Amino acid sequence: MTTPPTLSVRSLSVNFGSNRVVRNLSFDVYPGKTTAIVGESGSGKSVTSLAIMRLVEYMNAEITSGTIMFHRDANGSQPQDLTQLSDKAMRKIRGKDIAMIFQEPMTSLNPVYTIGDQITEVLMLHENHTKTSARAEAVKLLKLVRLSDAEAMLKRYPHQLSGGMRQRVMIAMALACRPKVLVADEPTTALDVTIQAQILTIMRDLQQELGMAVIFITHDMGWWRKWPTR
Repeated sequence: MTTPPTLSVRSLSVNFGSNRVVRNLSFDVYPGKTTAIVGESGSGKSVTSLAIMRLVEYMNAEITSGTIMFHRDANGSQPQDLTQLSDKAMRKIRGKDIAMIFQEPMTSLNPVYTIGDQITEVLMLHENHTKTSARAEAVKLLKLVRLSDAEAMLKRYPHQLSGGMRQRVMIAMALACRPKVLVADEPTTALDVTIQAQILTIMRDLQQELGMAVIFITHDMGWWRKWPTR
C-alpha cells in the first residue's frame, strides 16, 4: 500500500490585495521525508509557509485558490483541507500537528518571558500538561536539541542566549508536540557556518527519530547537498 503524503498542496495562490505573490503552487511532503522550497528573496517562499499555517490571514493577505490537504495519519482516515477549516479548528492543528521554525528566533521568542515559560505554555495548551509535568518535558526537549544545563536554561531570557542557542530553543518549541509536519523557514540563515551545520544535523536526526515530514525553505541553491530532499 502506498503511503499518502502527510501534506499535499495543490494550485495554491495567495494575494496581498490585488498583488498575487504565490501562483498555482503544488507539492507533496511525505512522512520522514523533506521537501525543499528554494528561491530568491521575494519569491513567495515565506508566504507559502505562512499560508500552510493559515497565518497569512493576519497579514492582510488571502488564499485565493487551491487546497492544502493534511493527512493526520496513514491508516486511511480522511484528509482535511486546511483552507476550509475554521479559526478554532486551525488553532488546534497549528503548533501541535503542524509546527514552524521561523527565520529569526529573536523576533519569534517573547523577550519578557523566560525560555521555560514559553516552552511550558505550548505543552500546557496543546498536550494538557500540568505546570510541573510541562517543566519536566521542557527539560527533555532542551536536551533533545543538545543544549547543555537544560535546567538552568529554563530560567534564562532570550537576550541571554546566543543566536545558535535561541534557534535550538525554537526547534525545541516546534517539536514539543511531536508534529506531523515541520515547516522550517530559513532556520539557519542568521547563523554562522559552524552553527548552521550543527542545527542542520540536529534537525535531520530528529526528523528520522520522529518520522516528521519537513518543508525546508531556503534561498541556498546548494543546500540540497547538505540534506536529502525532494
